[in-house]
Amino acid sequence: MPLTTSSDITVITTDQVSDQLPLGTAIAALERALHSGLDPEKSLPRSSVPLEQGSLLLMPGEHGAYAGVKVLTVAPGNSARGLPKIQGNYLLFDADTLRPLALIDGVALTAIRTPAISALAVHHLAPAAAASLLVFGTGPQALYHVRAVAAVRELRAVTVVGRSEASTVALIEQLRAEGHAARRGTAADAADAELITCCTSAREPLFDGSLVREDAVVVAVGSHEPHAREVDDALLARSTVYVEDVETALREAGDVIIGIDHGTITREDLHDLSTLVRNGAPSRKGPAFFKSVGMGWQDLVTACVVYENLVPGQG
Repeated sequence: MPLTTSSDITVITTDQVSDQLPLGTAIAALERALHSGLDPEKSLPRSSVPLEQGSLLLMPGEHGAYAGVKVLTVAPGNSARGLPKIQGNYLLFDADTLRPLALIDGVALTAIRTPAISALAVHHLAPAAAASLLVFGTGPQALYHVRAVAAVRELRAVTVVGRSEASTVALIEQLRAEGHAARRGTAADAADAELITCCTSAREPLFDGSLVREDAVVVAVGSHEPHAREVDDALLARSTVYVEDVETALREAGDVIIGIDHGTITREDLHDLSTLVRNGAPSRKGPAFFKSVGMGWQDLVTACVVYENLVPGQG
């Protein structure tokens, strides 16, 4: 599809994001950015503005030659209308002149960058032979997390746990069509899984953390709200805990905040992703747990890849 421009702003569509940002490319770009000195601690914070029908999320970022902001709306009532709950776009600027460069589909960008950051953590934390994945959730993030983990580990089995039978069956059929040995499971399957991804809107823990294997890696991405969690204190107490950025996690990561409030872990127990990527994982006893809330620098890094791939002479 040809590029569309408006007042010298390049408009980049959903399909173009998908074409120019394969998951492997996104994972590599995020890792490269951290190795090159991008510091998540200096990332600009997310803003959430309440609206009558939901909220407006603003996620700014600045690094290298670019600045940008993702603007999303969250409208819980849209599900009943048959409309997307989350909508929005990413606006990319030249960092020197602050000239607008591109308007990018924000939902498509989020669909890729979120599992890409999860897969980057899995790549650095999971044993090389880890091959069984348990997925909680049946929405787009569940599907993309399977694809992202498959980009860094050779999966031999995928087990799906979902609330709706219809959506669970649909996801399993989609995964089988993509070549995965997928089946329906229950929370009890946490006892056998080498990799676990939590991609839900759950407010309470999804499974018993005492069941999780000592060598497992668990990823939770379902919320950026301080009162919502997908994992329990039993898992946190056993795990080495990783976050994208400590201060951001202390503001937004309910899984971490609730664990600290309960006295299960402390701030000092939190390890950051950039140190993990740059220095590797230290030896550990027990599972590894990575909590992601999503940050503006991740949107910026992946938006730059799409823009530079599509617009000649960039990069």
